[in-house]
Amino acid sequence: MPRIQAATVAEHRSLQHRALLDAARDILASGAPETPSLSAVAQRAGLARSSVYQYFRSREDLLEAVIADMFPRWASFVAQRMNSAATAAEQVLAYADANLELVAQGEHAVMRGLAMAAPGAALAESSRVLHDQLRVPLVDALARSGATQAPHMAELIQAVVRTGSQMIENGVPPDGVRGLVKEMLEPYLHGVGGLQSGS
Repeated sequence: MPRIQAATVAEHRSLQHRALLDAARDILASGAPETPSLSAVAQRAGLARSSVYQYFRSREDLLEAVIADMFPRWASFVAQRMNSAATAAEQVLAYADANLELVAQGEHAVMRGLAMAAPGAALAESSRVLHDQLRVPLVDALARSGATQAPHMAELIQAVVRTGSQMIENGVPPDGVRGLVKEMLEPYLHGVGGLQSGS
């Protein structure tokens, strides 16, 4: 049995599990053409290959665990940023900015890696869930800011965020992209009264 690196066996297993997930994420984000093997993930995490099988039965099992770990964290990050905004209109801006910040941090690169490596059905379902989770508070904030067709406007804002994401991934400085998106959205939000009314 390997030497315990934590106060308890449960904590040790939790730390190793986290290390393996992070190693897999790093490999996926690197843009490597090959899908991450269990041995490559173990090496990146500094663990023996045999240790990986204590946590994951196969490469597919590992990738599904990365999906299950990543998507809720993305949604939670965006929700926290929106909840910290003072008005509904500022929540809309926070939504866009939080998503672009995650892209700048490399999260979207992990998603691209998953798209190439993960089972199609699992990734498609997780993507749908994430989209739905993010869309609900965005539509709500838009409605409270005065948008008359909040669901449709949410789709347009998500399209702007996707374009901004592509710009960041193509090498445009993230701060500049985030500034441009804010510059684009603020006049609209002033127009529906959100930033002026303090809704």
